[in-house]
Amino acid sequence: MKNHRSPQEVNAGSMADIAFLLLIFFLVTTSIENDAGLNRSMPPDIIDNRVDIKKRNLFEISINDADLIMAEGDVIDSKNLREKVIAFIDNGGVPIQMEGYCNYCKGEGLVVLSENPDKAIISIKAQRNTSYPVYVAVQNEVIGAYNTLRNRESLRLFNTPYESIYSDYYNEEISEDQKGQLRERLEIIRALYPQKILEPETVNN
Repeated sequence: MKNHRSPQEVNAGSMADIAFLLLIFFLVTTSIENDAGLNRSMPPDIIDNRVDIKKRNLFEISINDADLIMAEGDVIDSKNLREKVIAFIDNGGVPIQMEGYCNYCKGEGLVVLSENPDKAIISIKAQRNTSYPVYVAVQNEVIGAYNTLRNRESLRLFNTPYESIYSDYYNEEISEDQKGQLRERLEIIRALYPQKILEPETVNN
């Protein structure tokens, strides 16, 4: 006579505990990467549409759906964009005897370019089919123009490039006193060449 034995049951209660512990382990040890975007702040005096901006104080850059870059209506290579942006920001177009004269600007003082760096605004407009690498390249050239001017003035005033002061400021090993001094220097340089970049809403055509 055959001996019929019922199959042994597997205790699955501990499996749930193990799965829960593994879930906790992965949640604790896994790092979630943040997407790096373009760090940009809108100039507060531009947000209000009631503020009038003189045409000479607005440098317009546009990128079409064929990735052609236009600066002030002329097609331009991205390699030449930084030089044009610097000339616009650093123009110093107010005569010496008038209010708003820039005594540290090295530009030509043309009447068709910005009055002073505080009023100079860069507008970047892209169409929806513009490729991201070209858009970023334009952004880099504009930021590079500001950094070039800030480095120049930082060397003149503090004998140290602006970028070095910036990197030292975020060094965790410096003291609070040193950080305070670096903050003051950053604010001085940024006041000389405030970064004002206007990015209108992307257009279809």
